[in-house]
Amino acid sequence: MTRDELLHLIAQGEGQRLEFKRSLAELQAGVRTIAAFANAEGGTLLFGVRADGTVIGVTLGANTRELVVNTIVNNTDPPLYPQVEYLELEGLTVITVTVAAGHDRPHLAYGRAYRRVGAVTAQLSRDEQRRLLLESRPRFDDQPSEASLEDIDPARVRRFLEMAIQRGRLPDITADLPVTETLRRLKVMRVVDDRLTPTMAAVLLFAQEPQRFVPQSVVGLARFPGTTKGTTQIVDRADVEGDLAEIIDRAEAFVRRNTRIASKIYHAQRLEITEYPYPAIREAIANAVIHRDYWQAGSRAQVAIYADRIEVESPGGLLPPITIDTLGHTPPVWRNPDLARLLHRLGYIEQFGTGIERMRRDMRAHGLPEPRFEAGPGWFRVTFRGPGEHILDLIAEEGVTDLRALGLNERQIEALRLMVNEGRMFTNREYCRQFDIATPTATRDLSKLVAVGQAIRVGQGRTTRYIAA
Repeated sequence: MTRDELLHLIAQGEGQRLEFKRSLAELQAGVRTIAAFANAEGGTLLFGVRADGTVIGVTLGANTRELVVNTIVNNTDPPLYPQVEYLELEGLTVITVTVAAGHDRPHLAYGRAYRRVGAVTAQLSRDEQRRLLLESRPRFDDQPSEASLEDIDPARVRRFLEMAIQRGRLPDITADLPVTETLRRLKVMRVVDDRLTPTMAAVLLFAQEPQRFVPQSVVGLARFPGTTKGTTQIVDRADVEGDLAEIIDRAEAFVRRNTRIASKIYHAQRLEITEYPYPAIREAIANAVIHRDYWQAGSRAQVAIYADRIEVESPGGLLPPITIDTLGHTPPVWRNPDLARLLHRLGYIEQFGTGIERMRRDMRAHGLPEPRFEAGPGWFRVTFRGPGEHILDLIAEEGVTDLRALGLNERQIEALRLMVNEGRMFTNREYCRQFDIATPTATRDLSKLVAVGQAIRVGQGRTTRYIAA
């Protein structure tokens, strides 16, 4: 900076990108100002100038130069390395400290974040810090990956095209489109060093080995016998891998396998209900893998099934301005919009921004409390409370089958009651003995139960058994 440039700068007066400090006694406050500049458009701080623009200069000591630089570097996080100059005006020394807009915002000063409001340095709120972090940090799903086009699985690409076309969400595209052209049209390919590179979104949906490039995309699943993790016994567990669509499907299958379907025969009716509304659980799992923070490389989404609830937790808190209170009631903020767009085409997201309300509605319709949503620094959790021992109380009209309307007689209804309510299995001979009937009649009765989908035939010949479907 020249002498004339400095005079021109001082003549402008303090503002959004310029501040004056009388002396180095205000160095600590100056560090906060430097951080505020870096969190905005950058700026210049002058030591040795009064607020009214009068130049009074600073006294330089033997270690002044090191003191200024080290104080700024050591007390900002991520560290800032400004340009520091010492200029003479009328025999007085002015120290100029210039910093550009930061590339890794927010920059903290003494553990706190600041912003520039006109000529004032103000502390950032937590939501403002999060917003600044998101604005300055690149999206994960949009980043070029280390994968090559050879790492993309043509079968996964073709399956994606077939499903999306079938749902009417990829007009004017055919399922036999070449891989490279597909990635180009889906906007999940970049040119890096004159080489075509799939983005992270393409890797997570189409790579042959997605976890090779994004190991944190694994989802951990576990079922515990009680109501806490404080046990050495885990009934079932799995770490599911694959592309994101496969992960969602496999996680839902795990939940179905580890939750109950209750049945009861009562007054010639078969009552049946699932422990949870599976579409709501699937929605939460889909949200966990779509909206998680993939920059948190050492963490994974998790699904935990307890005796009284299911918890679906993912890395990454809520994005401002969304809060727990406004969740589902305001327009969504997408952390990974490319992933959301691709899974929408597959039907894993039916409508943008409606998933939270759909989970609430499904739980209410099932006779269960609405899901509880919680969030903290770096995590988000959905908890679904189950019915416990009162699962049969959930049965609604659509969960009732009129057995007489299926053409079943009283013997068949009683046999089905014993199968469902008491866990009985029948052979043809046992059925004859139970109801004091001939073998052909027993054969017709049991075959009818199988034909209407209420029983299953197991085994062959004399070992044939009939159990409840």
